[in-house]
Amino acid sequence: MALKRVVVTGLGAITPIGNNFKEYCNALLSGVSGASPITLFDATNFKTKFACEVKNYNPEDYFEKKDIRKYDRCAQFGLISTKEAVIDSKMLEYPDLNKDRVGVVWGSGIGGLNTFEQEVSTYAIGNGTPRFNPFFIPKMIADMTAGLISIEYGFKGPNYATVSACASSSNSIIDALMLLRLGKADIIITGGSEAAIVASGVGGFNALHAMSTRNDDPKTASRPFDKDRDGFVLGEGAGTLILEEYEHAVKRGATIYAEVVGGGLSSDGYHMTAPHPEGFGAYNVMKNAIEDAGIKLTDINHINVHGTSTPLGDLAESKAILKLFGEHSYNIQINSTKSMTGHLLGAAGAIEALACIVAIKENKVPPTINHFTDDDEFDNKLDFTFNVAKEKQVNYAMSNTFGFGGHNACVILKKF
Repeated sequence: MALKRVVVTGLGAITPIGNNFKEYCNALLSGVSGASPITLFDATNFKTKFACEVKNYNPEDYFEKKDIRKYDRCAQFGLISTKEAVIDSKMLEYPDLNKDRVGVVWGSGIGGLNTFEQEVSTYAIGNGTPRFNPFFIPKMIADMTAGLISIEYGFKGPNYATVSACASSSNSIIDALMLLRLGKADIIITGGSEAAIVASGVGGFNALHAMSTRNDDPKTASRPFDKDRDGFVLGEGAGTLILEEYEHAVKRGATIYAEVVGGGLSSDGYHMTAPHPEGFGAYNVMKNAIEDAGIKLTDINHINVHGTSTPLGDLAESKAILKLFGEHSYNIQINSTKSMTGHLLGAAGAIEALACIVAIKENKVPPTINHFTDDDEFDNKLDFTFNVAKEKQVNYAMSNTFGFGGHNACVILKKF
């Protein structure tokens, strides 16, 4: 059976540097930092007192009060970015849309952490009587965003969540790609959301020594590939891509932003939180994605790397790129948009796939901001697009995401 082609026909985002896709696109190309002091809780006593929060966000601008009580912040973000993407796709205007063949595959690494923290804290300071909100479990579970999206629009196709830590939404995109290739649906709404800027999230990552503690200068704290990088900056938000079977998209006259041509998966099989120092898992996942796409190594023009600004992770990924691509590595425009957005955990893959589409559409690669000091451990011939966006003909873009547990996912998008 011949596999079907899959294209992107709708885009939506709510991020620390833009509350819709257009704002996000403009901020990426302008090199805007989304980091600022934490306002969502009192972080006075925490090692890290800043994060990349979604700015100027009031849920009442988007939802009825009765629904706000039922939706965790993580689900709210997912519903908002999806509404933008669904409208952008114009799918609901298509008279022959078969909602039985429209699915949702959604990624989140943690889900409703804020709800969990609030409910358990309320119980802990009480008198021991187990009084919990009836929406506690539905608000908390990571699959609920996928369910809420399908309920909102009456979509009755495949519907589930992917959880693979920071690779979650890239896994969701790859699952959506496979379902559409096999003809299991006509359209899949995919992407991811995360909202973990809460005391337990920040405190937990601080305990792992995973986050930057550059409290004196939050805006420059995320420094991928810089000698003085000291950990990631926590972010929040959501990104949505409408993936559609090519013939179906053509039949309804949809705008096509890019084609999804490959997806790769691998495991480090090495450590709970640290990557293999030689980047073996990263090497394998990129190799698998290239093979799945049926393209040559030299076809790749741009890689949006995982690039979290951690000492071990950035170096391991750069080694993997050099090992796989060899001399062609020096022709690839590499960037880490986490330097601007922070690390959105399970939603990272979704907003970074959107960033790849920005590069493809604009033929301009967003920068890796906050570079001040070269690190001699990196090959200085690699082009990390430091500080300023760069003009580049991008025909094939690769997006890497790696998660705790050694989960690796890689998505390849092609100019249409």
